[in-house]
Amino acid sequence: MLSRLGLDRPELRAWAMYDWANSAMMTIVVTAVFPIYYSRVAASPLAPADATLRFTQATTIALAVVALLSPLLGALADFGAIKKRMLGLFMAVGVTATALLFLVQQGDWLLALVLFGLANIGVNGSYVFYDSLLPHITRDDEIDRVSSAGYALGYLGGGIMLALALACILKPALFGLPSGEGLTAAQQTLPSRLAFLATAVWWTVFSIPLFRRVPEPPLEREPDEPLGAGVVVRAAFGRLGETLRELRGYRNAFILLLASLIYSDGINTIIRMATVYGTELGIRQNAQIAAIVLVQFVGIPFAFLFGALATRIGAKRAILIGLAVYAGISVLGYFMRTETHFFALAFLVGTVQGGTQALSRSLFASMIPRHKSGEFFGFYAVFERFGAILGPLLFGLVLSATGSSRNGILSIISFFVVGAGLLMLVDVGEGQRVARAADADLRRAAA
Repeated sequence: MLSRLGLDRPELRAWAMYDWANSAMMTIVVTAVFPIYYSRVAASPLAPADATLRFTQATTIALAVVALLSPLLGALADFGAIKKRMLGLFMAVGVTATALLFLVQQGDWLLALVLFGLANIGVNGSYVFYDSLLPHITRDDEIDRVSSAGYALGYLGGGIMLALALACILKPALFGLPSGEGLTAAQQTLPSRLAFLATAVWWTVFSIPLFRRVPEPPLEREPDEPLGAGVVVRAAFGRLGETLRELRGYRNAFILLLASLIYSDGINTIIRMATVYGTELGIRQNAQIAAIVLVQFVGIPFAFLFGALATRIGAKRAILIGLAVYAGISVLGYFMRTETHFFALAFLVGTVQGGTQALSRSLFASMIPRHKSGEFFGFYAVFERFGAILGPLLFGLVLSATGSSRNGILSIISFFVVGAGLLMLVDVGEGQRVARAADADLRRAAA
């Protein structure tokens, strides 16, 4: 059973547990609890439009910082064999910022946004090095299952943490916290602030297996080559330029990057705009949060299912099936009217969200040279972060032109159609052959 799930070795389970660990931060801080806390508490002195604008700016700046730094830091991690150290550094930044959100109270919007930005930099920066470890611990025939298992455990961990946080916020008396009438402002916000603190602890504790069980990939340099700080930095810049030039030689991996940029932008737009669209249609806030929880728990079995499906029909075909479902979600979203419809769409999103993203990660990992995984996943991060701009931009343009969010939701289907078209051009077998040949050439040169 563990073998079928991609969790049959200690290093695989330890690697996947990092998804369990950081997904608590993604659900609590990025998706569900902090955005509401920011709007109602931290940014209460600001006009709603100003609060939203500042929140958007903080998110954009944080993602841009990660995107700009990722390729260079990936090259640095490859040359110095310090992927785990870099992961730990970014994780420490994210964990610290998440814990310090406990200090944010009424009107502390600037502190809230600074910490939120740092938490985003920490978690998104750590993904670069986390993802780059995947091809080093897996065989070619199991990489899809292992990547999908990571997403499945992420859904489970994030869902459990979100359920606990919501129980604490909605029923504080059950946890021995102040409740009822006559509470001070600090007492009223205590459950949410404790949720941020608990998330930081959760992220830290469940990351320990990765650092203990997952081996650091070996150095890819001559043994007698000195490793001073200056050497490492110069080499990182040199390798970065070399990788940029080499991207032309990994044609299929590059096409997959472009395809992933486009269809992932559609996926992220649906995630980011769902609550805005639902609010506009009169969907209650509690129903929206419940739908987020539903996505988390539906995603668990379907992420595993997509890993198994990829083993049978290939990751590329499985991703195309996921994109077809997403296109249907865009069409159904156009006709959505009731909370029942909203929950039905949330269920559909849960069936394909994790699997599609997990297989995109593993498919890319299978078509890049292992000794440059940090650099290539650095570029993967660039495409992923900057790609998140296009969908909301198109949504806004269509909304402005037509005056209807329904048309904006329908327009997102174009990302899935174009992305699928590009994905169909990818020759997976050829891409994997070129990547393994590059690794073999390096081994022969070292020998």
